[in-house]
Formats: sequence, C-alpha cells, structure tokens
Amino acid sequence: MQKLLQLFRAAIRGDEYDYTSGSIKKAIVMLSIPMVLEMAMESLFALVDAYFVAKVSPDAVATVGLTEAVITLVYAIAIGISTAPVAMIARYIGQKDQANASRVAKQAIYMAIGVSFILGIPGVIYAEDILRMMGGSEALIASGKNYTKLLFGSNAVIMLLFLLNGIFRGAGDAAYAMRALWLANGINIILDPIFIHGFGPIPAMGVTGAAVATTIGRGIGVAFQLYILFGGRGTIQLRTGGWQLDWGILKRLGRIASSGAMQYIIASASWVFLMRIVSKFGSEAVAGYTIAIRLIIFTLLPAWGLSNATATLVGQNLGAKEPDRAIRSVKLAAMMAGVFLGLISIVYLLFAPHLILFFDDTPAVLEAGTTALKIFALGYTLYGFGMIFSQAFNGAGDTRTPMIINIISFWIVEIPLGYYLGLYLGHGVAGVTWAIIIAEMVLTALAFILFRRGGWLKTEV
Repeated sequence: MQKLLQLFRAAIRGDEYDYTSGSIKKAIVMLSIPMVLEMAMESLFALVDAYFVAKVSPDAVATVGLTEAVITLVYAIAIGISTAPVAMIARYIGQKDQANASRVAKQAIYMAIGVSFILGIPGVIYAEDILRMMGGSEALIASGKNYTKLLFGSNAVIMLLFLLNGIFRGAGDAAYAMRALWLANGINIILDPIFIHGFGPIPAMGVTGAAVATTIGRGIGVAFQLYILFGGRGTIQLRTGGWQLDWGILKRLGRIASSGAMQYIIASASWVFLMRIVSKFGSEAVAGYTIAIRLIIFTLLPAWGLSNATATLVGQNLGAKEPDRAIRSVKLAAMMAGVFLGLISIVYLLFAPHLILFFDDTPAVLEAGTTALKIFALGYTLYGFGMIFSQAFNGAGDTRTPMIINIISFWIVEIPLGYYLGLYLGHGVAGVTWAIIIAEMVLTALAFILFRRGGWLKTEV
C-alpha cells in the first residue's frame, strides 16, 4: 500500500520517468493517473453543467444537448488535430530529441489557431440555423441562440486547451495536462450557478450563463498551459526561437491531423444525426437522452484518459525502437479499461432510475434517460476496448486506420440503424441507443483484428 501511495504521489507531482524502459505497469500508472483525473474533471464538469441547466427548464437542457451535438464537431477537430503533435512529439521524446519535439509544438499551435477562426465565424453567424437544423423549436431557438453563438465564437479556447494538453501528453508531462483541465473546469463549476442563476450584481443569464462560465474557465486554463510552456517548466520549451513557419513540419502535422480530425468528426457527426433523430421524440426525450449521455461520459472519460496514456506509450516506445513494449502496453491498458468499465456497467444497470432522477424528475425525461442508460451499460466494456486499440493506432501516427473503422462503424452501421430502429420501427430512444451498442461492437471487432495484424507498427511520422 505504501508503494502504491508513493507511485500515486509521483504521478500527481509529474516526476520524471522514462516510459521506454522498466516496468510497463508502472509506466501506465504514472501516465494514466493524471490523465484519468484530467478526464474525470472534464466529465464532472459536464455533469455539474447539466445539473444547473436542468434547473432552468427542459428546453434549456435540450438547447445544451442540441448545441453540444454540433459543438462536439469542434471538440472532434480539436482532439483530432492533437493526435498529430502527440504522435510526433512522443516519437521525438522516445528518440531523446527535445529540440525537434518543441519545434513541432510551435507549428501545432499555429495550426490550431488557424482552424479555430475557420470554425468560429460561420458558427456565430448561423447559430439559429444550426439549432433549427437540429430540430429545435422556435421557443428553444429564441432562448438558446446566445449559448450557441458564444460557444462557437470562443472555440479558440477549446481548440487550444485540447491541443496544448496533447503537447503535454506526447511529452509525457501528463501532470501538467491534468492541472490545466482541473483549473479550467474547477472555475467552470464555481461560475456555473453564478452566471446561470445570478449572484449579487451578476444577472441570471439562464442557459447563456453556462457558456459564459465555460469560456472564462477554459480561457484561464489555456493561460496556465502557456505559462508552463513558456516558463520552461516542462519537457517542451516554447520560449526559445524557431517560431517561423516551418512548412515541412506543418505538412507532416497536417497529414496526421487531417485523418485524425476526420476520425473524430466521423464519430461526432454520427452523434449529430442521432440527436436529430431523438429530437423527433420531443424535448423531454432529448433531455433524458442528454442526461444519460452525460452520465456515460462521466465514467467513460477516465477510460479515455487511460487510452491517452496508451497513445503516449506507443509513440515513445516506437521512437525508442521498442515495438514489443508498445504492444504489451496496449494489451495491459485494454485489460484495465475493460475491468473498470465492466464494474461501472453493473452500477448503471442497477441504479439507472435513481441516477436520472437526481437531474430531472419529469416522468417523460426519467423514462427516456433510464432506458438509454441501461442499454448503454450493456455495451460499456466494448467502449473501453475500442478506445484503447484506436488510440494505439493514433499514438503510432496511423490515424487513417481508425478513420476508416469509424466510417464503417458509425456512418454505415450506426446512423442507418438508428433511423431504422428509432423511427421506422418506432422504438424511439431505445432504438437509437441499441444502434450505438451494435456500432461499438463492430468498431471493437475491426480495431482488434487490425491491431493483431500489426501494420500500425511500421507507420512513419
């Protein structure tokens, strides 16, 4: 027990560790603890945000659900872009080439800023049309348009928060990534009730207040990240020269990031289409489905943290010419994720109504949320396996393989099946949720088969 506590403290402090030698289990723990805590805070914020917004009205929850179904595309691009610096920086760190790793980080920042402008402008201009496209009522659009405009207009902080944390993770500085998200989302949690319900001189802004709190919190998180990177405290150094555009590095980043972004856009776009289907069943169904999704994210993101640790280990060990060690890291991480999510699925199956009731006691919301949560739980372990194998490909710089897997699983299987089961056969929210489970089964099977073939081990970045 004493050794475990010491290891936990070392991981939280961010003690230096060579992830290309020694115990693989210790390497996974050292990386995954801060990454799990990082993602746990992100998912906790999502739950807290849903809790306070639910106190406004079902339309407010539906606004968040419909907007996030689209803004998730921004998250997808941000996460997808971050796969490129993670893969390239991890390879250079594995080769003990810190100078080139820092050079990649600088070019990645340029790329993220440019993309954020391209996404932000149309998002602000067409906010009302986005909500209308997603099936929102005119009343919902009137009350929620400012929420949507603010989130799209401030997407640069979302983009940079994900990208800079990707830089930290690729370098093995997972503790800094954890602290950045804890700071950003801790501030979000404090500011949420203040801006949503009002406090002192601050007026109640309703659902718009949730976007204000999010923007302020994430902006402060980005400021902290830049302070670390420019302050010379981490592995990656930005205060040195070399800020001129390097088209060679940008081209390499773009090659990995383009399929990386498409990989996540494909997955996120499927959620947009599914949310559009769910919106046909009314605001209460959207609200219940959204709450169930938030609960799933709450426990899924820690497993996502474990998969991020896998990507770092794969990249650094391939850089160090240790492919066998990379393979063993993936297998061990998959086993850990499967056990964790298997235990959580039991909790959801047993206590789904009580968990939904905590957020909303509207009968129709409770019914839809409980149904979705129980079905999600049946395939929960599969999510973990699929995430680990996909991140193994990403860590190697092979973002094309998971992109193709996602096309098959989400666009060929999930979307048509969601429409068929949910609308055509009339199974409603249950039908849509079953489509997600079946698509995840396909994804996990394909990812495992391609992982076993080993082509990802030969990827050049």
